[in-house]
Amino acid sequence: MNYIADIFLIAISATLINNFVLYYFVGICPFIGVSKNVSMAVGMGCAVTFVMTIAAFLSWTITKFILIPGAPVSSFIAGIFLPAEQAAHIDLTILSYIVYIFAISSSVQFVEMYVRKFFPALYKSFGVFLPLITTNCAILFACLTIMSHVAGVDNPADAWDLAKSLILAIFGGVGFTIAIVIMAGIREELDFCDIPKAFQGAAITLIVAGILAMAFMGFTGVDSGLGNMIKTSDTTAVNAIPVETNHQQIKV
Repeated sequence: MNYIADIFLIAISATLINNFVLYYFVGICPFIGVSKNVSMAVGMGCAVTFVMTIAAFLSWTITKFILIPGAPVSSFIAGIFLPAEQAAHIDLTILSYIVYIFAISSSVQFVEMYVRKFFPALYKSFGVFLPLITTNCAILFACLTIMSHVAGVDNPADAWDLAKSLILAIFGGVGFTIAIVIMAGIREELDFCDIPKAFQGAAITLIVAGILAMAFMGFTGVDSGLGNMIKTSDTTAVNAIPVETNHQQIKV
């Protein structure tokens, strides 16, 4: 039950409470540049979610089996040249940025080829913004967050597995999609508004983004509240289980 609760809290947190764009302010470039209409925003959100999921899978696999101290692949290769004790402490997490960028760029290239082949109209509408997913810091942020929960924990039992990492990536992408679609819908409506000349263009866009960020601050603390509620329900369920006792009859 605790594992399911952790999965649920990670999903809610990545989607609404700690939204990548509106809470951590990462992925602002596509958020501002591709949010001019809803259809393009939905396509970009789906592409970012797909790339983020693939990058999260690659980053968790590489971190778990190669980068962290005691990883099986790095320990095996180092064991050929070093004693076993030294090989078990090889730490390659310093290469995480380089490895994650390569993983993200390869994922973006795959998505670009797929969209260009099967959705040429969507590919043309994206323009230069589709290759710029490579530099979308939201994806790199997701990979680094996963690494911090795999390599940065004191207790190895608390390290994230692949399921938790993928949940963070998928729902982080869903949160990005929600934010960019809301932004696109508002910007479409702003085309029919009489905006003062000083606020036209990027100025009104940034003001709307700030208002959205403040609106999403209303979800602050929901994750801790849900966590306490789940813990309370688990404790109540455990206390409600009847305890059977064996009574021995003593005959005199």
